[in-house]
Amino acid sequence: MKDGLIIEKMRYPSPSPHIDVSLVTYYSSGLKVKGMLAEPKGEGKYDGFLYLRGGIKNVGQVRVGRIVQFASEGFVVMAPFYRGNQGGEGNEDFAGEDREDAFSAYRLLLEHEKVKDGRIHVFGFSRGGVMALMAGIQFPDACSVVSWGGVSDMVLTYEERVDLRRMMKRVIGGTPGKVPDEYKSRTPLYELEKLQAPILIIHGEKDRNVSVEHSYRLEKRAKELGKSVESWYYPQFTHYFPPKENRRLVERLCGWMKGQGD
Repeated sequence: MKDGLIIEKMRYPSPSPHIDVSLVTYYSSGLKVKGMLAEPKGEGKYDGFLYLRGGIKNVGQVRVGRIVQFASEGFVVMAPFYRGNQGGEGNEDFAGEDREDAFSAYRLLLEHEKVKDGRIHVFGFSRGGVMALMAGIQFPDACSVVSWGGVSDMVLTYEERVDLRRMMKRVIGGTPGKVPDEYKSRTPLYELEKLQAPILIIHGEKDRNVSVEHSYRLEKRAKELGKSVESWYYPQFTHYFPPKENRRLVERLCGWMKGQGD
């Protein structure tokens, strides 16, 4: 079956009268994977928005309020749960083969009747930052890539997050010293030359979940390669921004997205 093909679509309660929300099942590398789709009810076509969540399994799940927040800014939003979650087939492997679920979700947006031709943006939060960069590398025609509090270097994550080491060794197959290629393959900095889309980096400098060093490394590498990169750093914030600032920032970054790829 074709990657990105929707095989089941079920209505889901929406917090907004202007946005339809659905739970979808779609194909990804032969697996039936679940995700959430938010579509503005208004007539016409919209930019597509691939929302790539952070965490793993039950940590960092897709929140309907979050994707409706972006859809309300004028996007068709697709947010994969990644394989093995919420009843989907397969097993999530922390930016390994589960990157295909992001790629297939991108293809789903490409075929969506309400998405403008070729107008797709990629957004990643936390661990989703790695996924977003990988998707941008896989699809050079993406209009933009946004990494918000995003991981860029998987070895750095292993070094910083002692509490995640057991999970990472189990899922990835060992430590960075034992399986260096597995960690390198999950670190998009090594393939960043293939990324053509403008990059926007957002990070709170007090972030202890994903240190701002991840964004510094991404910005440095992007500039070395002559990429279009913009960085918004916030010295006062952690991994999670206060609601008021969050809303303001969503409006600002959505405006930035719509200005890209024209």
